[in-house]
Amino acid sequence: MPSLKDIRLRIDSTKNTQQITKAMKMVSAAKLRRAQHNIVNLRPYANALMTLIADVATTQKVEHPLLAPVENPKKVLLVAITSDRGLCGAFNTNISKFTERYLEENASKYEKIDLLLVGRKGSDYFRRRNKQGIDTILNLAKDISYLMATKMADRVVSAYQSGEYDEVRFIYNEFKSAIQQNVVCEALLPVDVAAFATIGKGEGGFPADMIFEPAPAEVIEQLVLKHFNVQVYRCLSESVAAEHGARMTSMENATKNAGEMIGNLTLTYNKARQAAITTELIETTSGAEALKA
Repeated sequence: MPSLKDIRLRIDSTKNTQQITKAMKMVSAAKLRRAQHNIVNLRPYANALMTLIADVATTQKVEHPLLAPVENPKKVLLVAITSDRGLCGAFNTNISKFTERYLEENASKYEKIDLLLVGRKGSDYFRRRNKQGIDTILNLAKDISYLMATKMADRVVSAYQSGEYDEVRFIYNEFKSAIQQNVVCEALLPVDVAAFATIGKGEGGFPADMIFEPAPAEVIEQLVLKHFNVQVYRCLSESVAAEHGARMTSMENATKNAGEMIGNLTLTYNKARQAAITTELIETTSGAEALKA
């Protein structure tokens, strides 16, 4: 049985850990509010932009390389978004395992599957399994911005338009709430306009005889590139918000567990101390009785 000093040191150590987890929870909560505000405001804009593209492309019969569906894609780029830091529960593990499972299940279906890894945790996970990505992007939570997303999107679009890939998929944690994040595997290229077209659904849309200035092809050219930049930024923002939510929940659970551990250790300490005091009293009483005899 550990000594009273060992138990006392463990209680103090657990209290220090509890203070750290409580502080990390508060920091994550503050960051989550900003990230949640960002993603909630971004989603309607992203959906409205996609609907606009679908309406223009459908009514004006405009074609674009990023809108053209690819029959039987053979070359796929997977963009897996994790975080640079841990202490956020299963946030990173879920993404890494989902990506690994996707690679295993589709290895025979595609000729080539490349990985573009966002976050140190995903890079470390696949490096330990001897699987290297074409590149790793770090400091997402710190440097996230529309400019960062635009640079990343330009790189992906260039590779897609050059014929290096037939399909681009993003794997990320979609933010639902502070306690719920869903792993999503979303194909962003080619852009699927069918799901957003409102023509013939009684929900609006552009008349076929509407006059555009500039020409519809130029409008689509600008809107499609803008759309992909926004979608990349949305995926990154979803992941950042989900990361802060997962870390806040994880630190809250850690703080609660530390409190329970402190209570159990304190009870053990008191029992051991009482036993030691009782033993000393018995020894003292026995000694006094022996002297009387």
